[in-house]
Amino acid sequence: MQANADPTVVLYAALGVGHLIPMVELAKLFLHRGVPVVIAVPTAPASAPALFAATASDSSRIAAANPSIAFHHLPPPDYPSPDPTPLLEMLDVLRLTGPSLLAFLRSLPSVSALVLDLFCIDSLDVASEAGVPAYIYYTSSAGDLAVFLHLPHHFATTEGNLKDMGKALLRFPGVQPIPASDMPQAVLDRATRMCTARIGHYRRIPEARGVLVNTYEWLDARTVSALREGVCVPDRPTPPVYCIGPLIVKGAAAEGERHACLSWLDAQPEQSVVFICFGSLGTVSAAQLKAIAHGLENSGHRFLWVVRTPPDDPAKFFPPPDLDALLPEGFLERTRGRGMVLKMWAPQVEVLRHAATGAFMTHCGWNSVLEAVSAGVPMLCWPQYAEQRLNKVFVVDEMKAGVVMEGYDEELVTAEEVEKKVRLALESEEGEKLRERLALAKEKAAEAMADSGSSQKAFAEFLKDLKLSK
Repeated sequence: MQANADPTVVLYAALGVGHLIPMVELAKLFLHRGVPVVIAVPTAPASAPALFAATASDSSRIAAANPSIAFHHLPPPDYPSPDPTPLLEMLDVLRLTGPSLLAFLRSLPSVSALVLDLFCIDSLDVASEAGVPAYIYYTSSAGDLAVFLHLPHHFATTEGNLKDMGKALLRFPGVQPIPASDMPQAVLDRATRMCTARIGHYRRIPEARGVLVNTYEWLDARTVSALREGVCVPDRPTPPVYCIGPLIVKGAAAEGERHACLSWLDAQPEQSVVFICFGSLGTVSAAQLKAIAHGLENSGHRFLWVVRTPPDDPAKFFPPPDLDALLPEGFLERTRGRGMVLKMWAPQVEVLRHAATGAFMTHCGWNSVLEAVSAGVPMLCWPQYAEQRLNKVFVVDEMKAGVVMEGYDEELVTAEEVEKKVRLALESEEGEKLRERLALAKEKAAEAMADSGSSQKAFAEFLKDLKLSK
């Protein structure tokens, strides 16, 4: 890099491909505006769980697919006593990588900003030591952000544990009431190290110069207004919030590499297929797989279903499923023609954008939510972990973009519930109203990302702040 090079924006991703991909999409925004950018990628120690250790190989693959983006791999830190909890281990690794990140920032001729994944928030100290303004890239919903910004105040002014409150409603500024049982597992018990760590992170968000949020204003309008009014953080100023989404992977496959399921969809009527997929880490039990199968079969509707091997350890990757052993006897034969079952993976963006897709049974990961609303597809919400239960509340109650799969928080979602919600989405008046709502959401998403749209204007405002901060 030349000494007279323009100032560089450094993006710092957390461990795991799910954290790296959103940073890649953000990097593309900078490059489109002619702003030099590099993604700093942490390296997990050898002891790390597979889902974090995979970052290095994944980043190499992603870098090869995005040659215009610069990647810098930070060396693994010395970590002699790994924490048995994968998320806490990741937080430890990211904190211990701080000195390497600082050295990298100081090696660059000029840095205009450090943009942090929320899990990397301890690196606000690195930015301060380097004299670089720090921003947070928040890759989930504005509703989640509003809740987490207020949570330290909630904990400071109340007693007891969320885990003991059942479905009692929690009230946070700018969002729908949240059942306590729908709060992330990490904050349910304030006596745990995990809860202490996460509340500490949320308390530090206002230290950032600004927060980039992967949403668009129309989708989260009420919440964004509350954030900008400063009511989510009662005792401190709230930094500027820039809604710059929806940033999602384009997903267009190269010519000649079109997935077989897309050809199958080509032969189905418009809006006739329910797509079932629970994300890159989502799995359900063997009993639950059978219940889903019976519900799909009894519904009589077309389906495209991604099946994974049931879990025995959430920190492991799983082999491809044995469909004959996992699904009801004769299921594949009886549903041949109107159903397609895929092992492990599907080209989700292309499936959701296909005219034949009429509903999406989803775990409510934020990327999946954005992909659905951008494609105009109603959601059947089946949250599983992390902030997905919060997203479910916002999708169903705030955005009116889906319905709940009842029983998601119990041992089993029944076959009857699967059949009922598939029928609701594909053949009922309520389903038609959902499709109308999602058609509008799709239109507003496209408007937000157009040249004069709200998200493009917000990113321009952010870049203007960068110039003022140099």
